[in-house]
Amino acid sequence: MRTDFDTDLETRLVRYTSIDTQSDETSTTAPSTAIQYDLLRLLVEELTAIGAQDVTLTDYGVVLATVAGTVDGPVMGLLAHVDTAPAFNATGVKPVVHRGYNGDAISFPDAPDLKLSPETSPYLGGKIGDDIITASGATLLGADDKAGVAIIMTAAEHLLRNPDLPHGPIRIAFTPDEEIGRGVDARLAKDLGADFAYTFDGAGLGEIEYESFSADQGIVRISGVSTHTGTAKDKMVNALHLAAKIVATLPQATMTPETTEGRDGFLHVYQMTGSAAEVEIKFILRDFERAGLAAKGDLLCRVCATVQATEPRATIDCTIRPQYRNMRYWLENDMTPVELARAACRAVGIEPVSVPIRGGTDGSRLTEMGVPTPNIFTGMQDIHGPLEWISVQDMAVATGMCLKLAELAAVKTT
Repeated sequence: MRTDFDTDLETRLVRYTSIDTQSDETSTTAPSTAIQYDLLRLLVEELTAIGAQDVTLTDYGVVLATVAGTVDGPVMGLLAHVDTAPAFNATGVKPVVHRGYNGDAISFPDAPDLKLSPETSPYLGGKIGDDIITASGATLLGADDKAGVAIIMTAAEHLLRNPDLPHGPIRIAFTPDEEIGRGVDARLAKDLGADFAYTFDGAGLGEIEYESFSADQGIVRISGVSTHTGTAKDKMVNALHLAAKIVATLPQATMTPETTEGRDGFLHVYQMTGSAAEVEIKFILRDFERAGLAAKGDLLCRVCATVQATEPRATIDCTIRPQYRNMRYWLENDMTPVELARAACRAVGIEPVSVPIRGGTDGSRLTEMGVPTPNIFTGMQDIHGPLEWISVQDMAVATGMCLKLAELAAVKTT
C-alpha cells in the first residue's frame, strides 16, 4: 500500500545510504571514524530545518534533538544509528530503487552474477508490488540502520508540521559506532533524558524485540620466539602455528554462528592478524544467558591455557571484555514499553511478534543503564552484505507505528 510517507522515506534513505559511515573497531576515537560526521552533521542541519528544538552534536558523536510535546506526558526517546557494519565494503554505495517488485530475481548492475530472489530471501516473496531498495552489488546498502534514521526523521517532520497531533515530549538520538558495540556513551542516558525509548533497528514487519544476546569480546595475544629461519631449529616458536591450534581446538561443528540458531549462543573467531612472531586473534562470544556467556569465555581461556602448556617458551594471553547484556534482564521487570509498542503495532494493522535478537542494539546498553529501550522493526533484510535490501512500504508502516507510539504514550497519561 502506498502512503504519503513513501516518497520522503525513499528520498531520505537514498541520500543517507550514499554517505559512507562505516565504523572501525580498531580506532580509539569517538566516533571511531571521521566519516560518520558527514551524516551526523547533515542530520543536525535537517533537524534544525524542520523545526526541532535543542539540536546538538555532542562531543562523543551523538546527534540529540527534541520534538516538543503538545500534551503532558512521559518523555519518549527514539534512536537509530548512523554507522554501517565493517563486515563488508561500504564505500561508494549506489542505491538502486526497484519499483513495483514483480516477484522475479533482482539483479545487480555492479555484480551481474549476484541475484536476490524469494528462494534465498523468502521475506522478499511477500513484497510483490513494493518498491525495493538495494545497493548496486559491490557494497552493502546501509539500511542497517539508515532506514531507522529515515523513519525517525520522517515521523519527526510529520509531528512538527502537524502541531494538532497529541503527543508528549520526544527526544531523538542518532548514534555512531553501534555496529562495533560502542554506540552508547556513558553520558547518553542522562543527556537523552527519556523515561523510555525505542531503537528503530529491527527487521520484518511486526517485530518488537525485548530480548538480545549478551555479548563479550575475546582477545587472544600470542608471542612466539622469532629467529632467522635458516638457524631456527629448536629455537623458533611460530605464533601462527599456536594460533591455528587454538582455533582448531575450539568447537567447529557446534557453537559457531554457522551451526547455531534460535536461542543457541556461539563463539566466533572473526579476525586474526600478525606474523610468526606475534599474533592477535579476536572472538565474539554470544549467549542469551549470563551463565552460557561465562561458559564460553571459560572455554576460550581453557583452550588457550592448554595450548600454552604445549609450548612454555611462548606467551598466550586471553582477555574477555564485556560488551552488552540481554535487555530482557531489565525489561521483564516492567513490560510497559513493550506492551505500548505492541498496541501501536496492532493499531497500524500488524500483529506484533517478539523473537530474541541474535545480536544487540544500542537499546541493550541503554536498558542496562536505566532507560528501557525495546527494538522496533524497519523492514531491513539480508544486512551486512551485498544482498541487503528493504521495502519502502515496510518503512512507511514503521513510520506509522512510530507516530502511533507517540500518540498512545500521550493518551496513556492524559
